[in-house]
Amino acid sequence: MSHSPRRRVAAVLATAGFTLLLAFFFAHVEVEIEGPHGWATSLPTWRIENHWLLDLLWGGRPMTGYHAWVFPFIALFFHFPMIFRGFWSWRAQVRIVACVMLFWVAEDGLWFILNPAFGLARFDPANVPWHRHWWGPAPTDYWVFGFLCILLFALSAMPKPRKRTVAPTQAGAHGKASGS
Repeated sequence: MSHSPRRRVAAVLATAGFTLLLAFFFAHVEVEIEGPHGWATSLPTWRIENHWLLDLLWGGRPMTGYHAWVFPFIALFFHFPMIFRGFWSWRAQVRIVACVMLFWVAEDGLWFILNPAFGLARFDPANVPWHRHWWGPAPTDYWVFGFLCILLFALSAMPKPRKRTVAPTQAGAHGKASGS
């Protein structure tokens, strides 16, 4: 049984809304952990400041022990419902990837909004050196992952393709054709 388009859209919106709620709470946690020192600069953790792989895969940001553990933790957290239910599908996996992208973009943006040491007034390349690449008023990650998560949410809400069924021939449906 296929769900109606309205129901599929409502499920995507509810999932995105809950993801934003999770991002809001985790942003508060990170504000408490990091205080005014973004990207774990004052945490007692290891750091790799410069490496060509960081430029290629990490937006040029340093890799820290904190981020090496928290990023996979969040990815695993979003997979928990599938593990709990013992269910996996491409559609669910695509939606999970969209959730992870939305979570990190929203959480990072909320970190600045909720952090008394920053706020939107200090959300710029001069005050946020760990975001090295900006397009207009926001880091490039926000634009790229924002677009990708919308695309992936839309793909996850597409109706399942219908299975093609071959109509049985009259002879196949009734045994022998009549008139033989």
